[in-house]
Amino acid sequence: MAGSRLGKFGTLAALLLVLAGMTTLVSYSVTLYRLFCSVTGALGTTGRVAADTVKPQVAGPRITVTFDTNVAPDLPWRFAPVQHAVTLRPGQERLVFFHAENLSDKTLVGHATFNVSPNRVGLYFKKIQCFCFTEEKLGPHQSAEMPVDFFVDPRMLQDHNARDVRRITLSYTFFLSRKPKGAKPLTRFESRPPSASAGRKVFAEVCSACHGLARAKMGPPLATVYGRRAGSVPGYPYSPALAHAGFTWNAARLSRWLAGPERYLKGAEMPMALPDPLRREDVIAYLKSLSAPRVN
Repeated sequence: MAGSRLGKFGTLAALLLVLAGMTTLVSYSVTLYRLFCSVTGALGTTGRVAADTVKPQVAGPRITVTFDTNVAPDLPWRFAPVQHAVTLRPGQERLVFFHAENLSDKTLVGHATFNVSPNRVGLYFKKIQCFCFTEEKLGPHQSAEMPVDFFVDPRMLQDHNARDVRRITLSYTFFLSRKPKGAKPLTRFESRPPSASAGRKVFAEVCSACHGLARAKMGPPLATVYGRRAGSVPGYPYSPALAHAGFTWNAARLSRWLAGPERYLKGAEMPMALPDPLRREDVIAYLKSLSAPRVN
């Protein structure tokens, strides 16, 4: 009789242990699933890496990365990419920006989910910096531009299931956060001081097609533009407006020029502008660092 009772108690204890284990697994299933996806790239989940990750030499075919953005119906935000696509080679780091705006009269916290397609390249899409890893807060009618720093791992070219991919879509969807406590303000991306390191990436993305550092392309070389007299590079065919400008480039003049060349100097022929103040100041910090005297 006693043995029978002990057996029943043992069975009950075992069942309780199984139930507790199942409850624990259910409680952490989302977290475990996300961890599984981030490690394996399942369902197009991207990987996150440190800024100093060693990347193999930039080589291989050009890959176009396009951007797709969505907002859940219960989150009154506007959310869109600043650029619709970029082209890069495997191993080449790219910095892109997304714009978010709170359209409501109250502070709201959002959380972004993300994936890439086709799904088979998720394992090779590596993000160094992204707003999608934390809860993000915007005040009433606040807006902010958010950076995403990424590269495509060249090991993709060794995977027979993914090596033929030449077009990747990075998709984000912002949802109303269910855990708003401790959310970071999205405006933090715009309140930091100018960064020469960030400016180098923006220069490579936006400016380098027309400007070299040491040699002229469509535009004059810019390695020594900070502190240089406008229109003074020998042999370069400047517009009359710049050739006779007579001023020296400093931070204030470069900022006004990059915000809108034609508005700043009538007759200017540069067709591009950097309307975002922080990216503009980052580029200026980068150009200033190139002109700074080297200390031996």
